[in-house]
Amino acid sequence: MKHLLPLMALLPAMSLAEPLWVGRFVATDNSLPLPWRIVRFDQNVAPTRYRLREWDGVTAIEAKAVKSMALLARPVEVDLAKTPVLCWRWRIDAPLKNADITRKAGDDTAAHIHLGFAAKLGLSFGEDAALMYVWDNRQAAGAWLTSVHSVRTRMLVLRTGATDAGRWVEERRDLSADYVHAFGQAPGRLIGLGMASDTDDTGEAARAGFADFRFVARNEPC
Repeated sequence: MKHLLPLMALLPAMSLAEPLWVGRFVATDNSLPLPWRIVRFDQNVAPTRYRLREWDGVTAIEAKAVKSMALLARPVEVDLAKTPVLCWRWRIDAPLKNADITRKAGDDTAAHIHLGFAAKLGLSFGEDAALMYVWDNRQAAGAWLTSVHSVRTRMLVLRTGATDAGRWVEERRDLSADYVHAFGQAPGRLIGLGMASDTDDTGEAARAGFADFRFVARNEPC
């Protein structure tokens, strides 16, 4: 969450023909499935721990954060003109207590999704951009914010508080429409997808689950 995800470095391992499903997890053991891998931003910060597990009937990635931060990420190549809608399921045990994503000192989340784009934004310091979908503790659902770490990262609060905590909830977001709302132009090439629980600033503990990542057309159900 602290910086734009270095997704371009992941591209050589990516197939040119990605399936519609980019996160349909199958339980074999607790090892993380390829091409997902942990991405750390600061070697002095403990990484969030990830494992594959069955969770209330869902095969999912479990994230446990204790004063920690790292993304679990993978490269993707999706034609957003044909399948712009991202569907997934997620859950948290509880929202964080002291986080505040409007301040660098409190920029933590119980769960968030990170989408990285290669896109020209007319900025003098770079061309990459990111969308983040956040499960927050204080901002209202539907709130758009600019990351306190980069104007190239825009955050949308999808859920807030404990109302939906402790159970799986399904999400459906039109990435193209959200990108236009965030940056005022059509999206560039989507290059990566990440998930995280992030507690290195507040020092809190969090547990979240993520499952069933899929891209569909606007007229298709998840």
